[in-house]
Amino acid sequence: MNVLVFGLPGSGKSTFAKKLATDKLAYFNADEIRKIYNDWDFTEAGRTRQAKRMFALTGLAKGNCIVDFVCPYDEFRNDYDITVWINTIKEGRFKDTNKLFEKPLKVDYEITDYNYENIINEIKNRLQ
Repeated sequence: MNVLVFGLPGSGKSTFAKKLATDKLAYFNADEIRKIYNDWDFTEAGRTRQAKRMFALTGLAKGNCIVDFVCPYDEFRNDYDITVWINTIKEGRFKDTNKLFEKPLKVDYEITDYNYENIINEIKNRLQ
């Protein structure tokens, strides 16, 4: 199963994903992947390329996988088995990202505060 943890910059995606990650799960963080590819293009084309790249990485995982990134376009979220929207802030630090971020039509989990240990445990159980 592939898990997408997404939301605005600064919402707590990476913190959540790191708590969800175990040594048995592949974990890909968008900032680390952008560093590897030296790709800091935040145009629509750059964001689309990053969304496709992040999903392609799930194919390299042997078993379950977690990716965390903004994933601003709803169309790319449907590729994942489990979606977790970190909806803890109304605006991130980048105005352009705030403008283009599409509110999801459907998610498996919506996180609105930092009391999410039960959800982390539930997802871990689903991944076993």
